[in-house]
Amino acid sequence: MNADPSTPSPTELDASISASVVDDTHGPWRRSKVRKALLAVGIAGFVVFWVWALFFASKTAVNKIDDRAWAARAETTCAGYDIKVRALEAQASPDLVVRADLVVESTDLLSAMLDEITAVAPTDEKGQAIVPAWEADYRTLLNDRYRYAEELRSGQDGPFTETAVDGVPITERIETFAGDNEMPSCAPPRGSIN
Repeated sequence: MNADPSTPSPTELDASISASVVDDTHGPWRRSKVRKALLAVGIAGFVVFWVWALFFASKTAVNKIDDRAWAARAETTCAGYDIKVRALEAQASPDLVVRADLVVESTDLLSAMLDEITAVAPTDEKGQAIVPAWEADYRTLLNDRYRYAEELRSGQDGPFTETAVDGVPITERIETFAGDNEMPSCAPPRGSIN
């Protein structure tokens, strides 16, 4: 027995010791000046990046050409053909031969559209450099569509597959150029007859 009431019991002593021990489960790294400096640099880098991205980075699309008259003329041309292609899509049929004919007819329209658009080259240097690449991508897509029509004629009712360039579907590349140049009607159709 404890005769002296001022002396703590072993239970009280254990509780007193545990309360005075600092929780050091994460070690000294939690209070480290290096850790705090790295955190401050990380936050500052994050803020600087977003300030640059929102206020200083170029907002010009990579594929946008400077000859806006060429792009406007192309959009007008494409809009006329787009109406004709959509009319063909309205004739969609489960019959494979009819579908093949519709694919060929719509692809012929797209080919004529492309011929008309590219008959006059853009006047700016950037346009003269990238429009031929866009045209080449479009011609590859047209060949994919003709191949698909042949598959339909042979009785194969598989999905339409298209060429990929550097892992990117060719329609995405064509659509990006058309979108960047405010020519939405020049994007390839994605209708029921492909």
